Amino acid sequence: MNQQATEFFEAYKKSNGIEEDVKVSAWQFGVDADELADLVVQGKKRGTCSLYKLYEIDNDPLPEVGQYDIVLNSKDEPVVLIQNRKVEIVPMKDVTKEFALSEGEGDGTYAYWWNAHVAFFSELVKEYDLTFTTDDLLVCETFEVVKVR
Repeated sequence: MNQQATEFFEAYKKSNGIEEDVKVSAWQFGVDADELADLVVQGKKRGTCSLYKLYEIDNDPLPEVGQYDIVLNSKDEPVVLIQNRKVEIVPMKDVTKEFALSEGEGDGTYAYWWNAHVAFFSELVKEYDLTFTTDDLLVCETFEVVKVR
């Protein structure tokens, strides 16, 4: 985490009486960091998903329920603090319409979500010399906003 993100989270902890160490990370959304962060602030985006096999390849820990995340804009500045309420691992082909629409992107249809994610993940895995199918597992996170900067 950069200094701005650390200060943002420390201020949140102090104002909310959180004394213990809690899991927190800071990151940007993949396609358009500014637009997607803004959708979170507006309350339109309440979910996100990522490709499970990349956690394994990159040896990254999976997100957890209760985990805090600082969403950064394209300049790596904190925009909003979110907290995971639900984390599920499911094949893309089994992602529910309810979850897909919670991502709040595009025209708000399941078809848009489906097509955008197939294209995104298909391109992303090329960096790893892999292929993507809709049988691949997704890590689906449902979150709530706890603080807007």
